[in-house]
Amino acid sequence: MPNERVLDCRPGLAGRVALVTGGFGGIGRECVVALLAHGANVAFTYVEGQEPADDVATMLAENPEHLSAHTLDLQSVASIRQCLSDAKSKWGRVDILVNNAAVGSATVSAFSDDAAGQDTAMLNINADGILKTCQAYLELMQDDIGDFPLKIINLSSVGGGIGVFPGFRLSDGMSKAAVAHLTRQMAAELTDRMIDVFAVCPGATNTRMFQSSTLDPMSPGQRDDFVRALPKHRLIEPSEIANIIVFLASTYSTPLHGAVLDASMGLGVHPGLITGK
Repeated sequence: MPNERVLDCRPGLAGRVALVTGGFGGIGRECVVALLAHGANVAFTYVEGQEPADDVATMLAENPEHLSAHTLDLQSVASIRQCLSDAKSKWGRVDILVNNAAVGSATVSAFSDDAAGQDTAMLNINADGILKTCQAYLELMQDDIGDFPLKIINLSSVGGGIGVFPGFRLSDGMSKAAVAHLTRQMAAELTDRMIDVFAVCPGATNTRMFQSSTLDPMSPGQRDDFVRALPKHRLIEPSEIANIIVFLASTYSTPLHGAVLDASMGLGVHPGLITGK
């Protein structure tokens, strides 16, 4: 246990192994960078055929001794199990699971041409995919729980996980609400085991996914007005969410077991900043 009077996450993360789903871009990429900086070995996932193979290889080349890449299809139980098995085979164990991979209201269009099919894909990937990943992870690691708690960190959203925003795509909000419930339910069932479970609910974050779903349809003037209306008059940076996830992955976070954290910079408690418009 690190000195509890000095908040240094590195002693609790050095040599630990983290699996970050959707670690190629956005919040996931920043999680990979931050976890590596704190001494962890990191396995990240990508979607074959969507992320360019050359770019994945370039990312791996940046830290080949402490980084590995694995394909993952969250709509396939076989793919989920294979991904977890491959990560464990590579590193010997997986101490930290960051369930970051998801689709948004715009990016889900890559999975279906019609709205009904997109809604199904949204729920399959964002909700059922995380459920199946958590279940497979617990099964994989059931005999490898040591003195340090395993960490399951689920990414939800302020929309659905914390609050309700009119106009937010129903399937998107439903999927994020499901992740928040899953986190609480798992936490309730794992209070007597060395496993910590959390959810993080970001607000308006400066990612390609948020830009595609929310900002891109706006005119430049509308975008400026939208950002000015946000808490602190700015978007949240992915690195800010990654720092929260590093803390949750550390030994300091155990008292927060079961927490669904509002990481929206105040939007969750003041949704009128958006809904009022």
